[in-house]
Amino acid sequence: MRDGDQQPMVLSFFKVRVAWAFVAHISIIGFFVLGWLVTPNVVLSQEIRDEYRGTWHGKVVDVLDEEVRVIPGTDTEHLFQTIHAEVLDGPKEGEIITIENDYLELDAGDKFYFNYNVYSDGSETYGLVSIDRKDALFLLIAIFIGAIILFGGRQGARSLLALAGSFFAIFYILMPGILGGWSPLLASILVASGILFAAIFFTHGFNRESLVAYTGTMIAVCLTGLFAVFAVHLTDLSGFADEAATYLNFNTRGTLDFTGLLLGAIIIGVLGVLDDIAITQAAVVTELYQSNASLGRREVYRKALRVGREHVGALVNTLVLAYTGASLPLLLHFYMTSSSVSMAINTELFATEIVRTIVGSIGLILAVPIVTLLAVFYLKGYTPKHGHTHAHHH
Repeated sequence: MRDGDQQPMVLSFFKVRVAWAFVAHISIIGFFVLGWLVTPNVVLSQEIRDEYRGTWHGKVVDVLDEEVRVIPGTDTEHLFQTIHAEVLDGPKEGEIITIENDYLELDAGDKFYFNYNVYSDGSETYGLVSIDRKDALFLLIAIFIGAIILFGGRQGARSLLALAGSFFAIFYILMPGILGGWSPLLASILVASGILFAAIFFTHGFNRESLVAYTGTMIAVCLTGLFAVFAVHLTDLSGFADEAATYLNFNTRGTLDFTGLLLGAIIIGVLGVLDDIAITQAAVVTELYQSNASLGRREVYRKALRVGREHVGALVNTLVLAYTGASLPLLLHFYMTSSSVSMAINTELFATEIVRTIVGSIGLILAVPIVTLLAVFYLKGYTPKHGHTHAHHH
């Protein structure tokens, strides 16, 4: 074969190979494109079926079976129930479902909340979340409101309005502000000023005593905040003392300053006792001036400070017992384990409560001389409109 004839054959063969390669590449690309178009639909169809469908309300119709079982991996016994329940709302409202309950003991007639899940194989599961306690809580709240109004009268009603304002400030100003990027400490001090304003002026009236108590308390709050910063950083507290903080960190993708959040929580937590002691000290000074107009400021300060010391002692004890009571299950857990006391108090949870108690107590100690000093200067010659004192006696 001549070279001239061989060259066209080589070119033809090369073109055929290129064509086949092109077709193969197009086929592969087409296969992947088709897979890309089809696969999402399959995945989405699975996701649509394999998902959480909501938390709904149910009522126990009957307890079919219950027995005590050992929790796997432990030697702890726990009650296990199989119950029939009527769904009270949601897409399955009115239906009777069967729930395997190993969370809380339920009886016929009990209302509860449960999670509803549907899986990719079509199976459905129901998980108990909590018992419905709304009716009981509303009854207790009604008793609480009635007792305050019955005992406190008009002043008690004003205190309830101040309490409602405090909750409004926390839920609609403080929380959205912190989640929106505000400094937790500065936001807490700002909201604290509003809460104290409502708690003092709306409850005790717009008068000179209230103004002295509010001013002295805000000075004490600012100083307590500075001491809280020092104490938290000295003990290297991170703010992750419990599971709620961890979950919140994941839900906010790590955007919150949990050390600042801890500082803010300490400030908000100490407001109630600061308000109490400030109003008491202002009222004590007023009563001393009214009982003996010839008393000098130094003598009134000394007498009022003695009352304040007694009050601080009682309130510090209240703080310690309140925090201890809240941590009682944890205390029992450490008591039963072989952990030493030094190891127990070194944990973040215990250290946080210790710091809360110390910072709160320091805040109380600061508030007494500050409010008393302001009161002896600005309440001399002041005659309150009310005819009785609202000071506390211990």
